[in-house]
Amino acid sequence: MKIDKKIIKELSDYLEEFNLTELEYTEKDTKIKVSKNTVSVNQQTIPSNNNNKIKTDASNLAKNTVTGIEVKSPIIGTAYHAPEPGAKKFAEIGKKIKKGDTIMIVEAMKTMNHVPSTADGIVKEICVEDGQPVEFGQTIIILE
Repeated sequence: MKIDKKIIKELSDYLEEFNLTELEYTEKDTKIKVSKNTVSVNQQTIPSNNNNKIKTDASNLAKNTVTGIEVKSPIIGTAYHAPEPGAKKFAEIGKKIKKGDTIMIVEAMKTMNHVPSTADGIVKEICVEDGQPVEFGQTIIILE
């Protein structure tokens, strides 16, 4: 099978032009999926001669840490909050969850994978939008 590099280049350009993270193109029996992995890193320069600045930066980092139990995605795929469009969501903020309850579905390769809660708790934060791509190990829900 010969792959047309121009199509791949065009799709990659569309990712940038329309600020997309994933794009899929199908023609007859050929299917091309182009995606980009974006990772943002917050770099701060901390001067070595100013101890007060270091303490302030350390306290800011402590404020940004997650408090609660993080439930992470076991696979790469697309996250869904409900079993089907318009149905009741598996988890909502403030809802009590038991260990083993389905909190989300992650679809990978046309297979719907139920993601169970790894602990008991109350949903504090839902970290992904419905239909959003998720990575392996990405936090999808935080319980308190």
